[in-house]
Amino acid sequence: MKWLVLILGIASNASASLLIKLAMQPPFRLPSLNAPWAALENWPLLLGIFLYGAAFVLYAIALKFFPLNVAHPTLTSGAIASVAVLSVVVLDEALRPAMVAGLGFIVFGVILLTAGAR
Repeated sequence: MKWLVLILGIASNASASLLIKLAMQPPFRLPSLNAPWAALENWPLLLGIFLYGAAFVLYAIALKFFPLNVAHPTLTSGAIASVAVLSVVVLDEALRPAMVAGLGFIVFGVILLTAGAR
């Protein structure tokens, strides 16, 4: 159960980031003085904001089960790795070898943090 909370928090955070990126692409618009309600038509923006809120709630719940020095790095690094993969799969962004190595170091660091906390 406790790991499911962290996984859902990672998924919410990464999905929110992807949706916010999509919200900045045409045909979606941000609110302006000429169109203050444009954000209400920008469903990726609204869903992204909602998912960031959900990620925050899931993070708070995870803190009941995990020490801060495990929950925060795990959630953050999991979101970083997930966003990197999603940006390649969904947005067709580049993933260079140095980026893959960096993600590997992040994952390895979190494994060491969680193993050391036991």
